[in-house]
Amino acid sequence: SEPEGDLVMRGARDGFVETLIYNTALIRRRIRHPALTMRYLSVGEQSRTDVCLCYMKDRADAGYVRALQEKISALRIDALSMGQESLMESLIPSHWYNPFPKVRMTERRDMAAAQLLEGSILVICDNTPQVMVLPSTMFDFLQETNDFYFPPLTGTYLRLTRQVIFWLALFFTPLWYLLVSNPGVVPHCLDFLLPQDMGRIPILLQLLLVEFLIDGLRMASLNTPNMLSNSLSVVGGLILGDFAVDIGWLIPEVILYMAFVAIANFTQRSYELGYAVKFLRILLLVLTALGNFWGFGIGIALILVLLATNRTANGKRSYLYPLIPFNGKALLSMLVRVRKKTLDRS
Repeated sequence: SEPEGDLVMRGARDGFVETLIYNTALIRRRIRHPALTMRYLSVGEQSRTDVCLCYMKDRADAGYVRALQEKISALRIDALSMGQESLMESLIPSHWYNPFPKVRMTERRDMAAAQLLEGSILVICDNTPQVMVLPSTMFDFLQETNDFYFPPLTGTYLRLTRQVIFWLALFFTPLWYLLVSNPGVVPHCLDFLLPQDMGRIPILLQLLLVEFLIDGLRMASLNTPNMLSNSLSVVGGLILGDFAVDIGWLIPEVILYMAFVAIANFTQRSYELGYAVKFLRILLLVLTALGNFWGFGIGIALILVLLATNRTANGKRSYLYPLIPFNGKALLSMLVRVRKKTLDRS
C-alpha cells in the first residue's frame, strides 16, 4: 500500500514492506538491468538480521560500496532491535552537537529506483519498510517525489517554494523577535509586525513555551486512537491557544507566527531534519535574546559552521554539495526541475 508518511498527488501507490525479499523484488521490477547488484549480509550475533546492499555496478562508487560492505560485515552487535535506526547508528559516526541528519530514508520504491540510477547506494534491512539512501546531502532532503510527477514548470515552483519555506521556518521567529527587541530599526511600513500588547510574560518565554506545546500536541496525537487524533489535536490547539491569549500568557502574534513555523516543518518529509531546524531555531532565539544583533549574527555563523562541517555518510562529499564545492550544473538541477532527456539511439 502507499506509504502514509510519503504521499504523492500523482504517481505510484505502492511502497516497501517489512519483508526484505519483497523489497528487493519491488526494486528489480523497476530496474531490469544486469548492472543492478544486491549483496546479502547478516548482522547481529543473536538476531542474524538480513541486510541487503543494493547499487548499480556501473554507476555507484565502487570504493564506497567495498568500504560499506566491509563495515557491515565487521559489525559486532547482539541485534538490530530498531531495524535501520540501529544499523545506521552502528555504521555512521555522528557528533551529538550536530543535529543535521546524514541518511535519507524512503518507503517509496520509485524514489529508491531513481536514486539507484543516480549512483546512490541503498541499504535494505529486514523487518523494516524504510530503506536507507547513501550518501545524502542537504539538498537531497529538500527534494520530493511530487516534484517529478508534475511538468517541469510546476515541479520547479514546488521545489523553490519548499526551499523558501524551509529556510523561513529556521529564521522567521528569531528575526521577528530581533525586530520586536529593537523597534527603532523597523521602518514605518512594517510597523504592523510589532505587537501592541506584549502579554504578561516575556516574548522569548512565549515563543519557547509554544515550541514545547507544539511537540506536546504532536505526541498526544500520536498516542490518540486514529478516529479521534485529528479532531482532538485541532480542537486542543484551538482551545489552548484561545485560552492562553485570553488570560494574557500569549499574544496573537506569537500564536500566528508559531503556527506558520509548525506547518512549515511539514513541507519536507524528514522528521530528523525538521527537529534539526527546531533545535537551531531555539538556539538562535536564545542567542538573540542574550546578544541582540551580535547574538543573532553569532547564531547564523554557528549554523553555517554546523552545515559546513557535517559530512555525508561516505565522508568524501560535502554536506552542502553542489554548493560547496560549487558545481553550477548540479546545483541548477537541485533547484530547477529539468525535463527528462531521451537516449540517442542513432
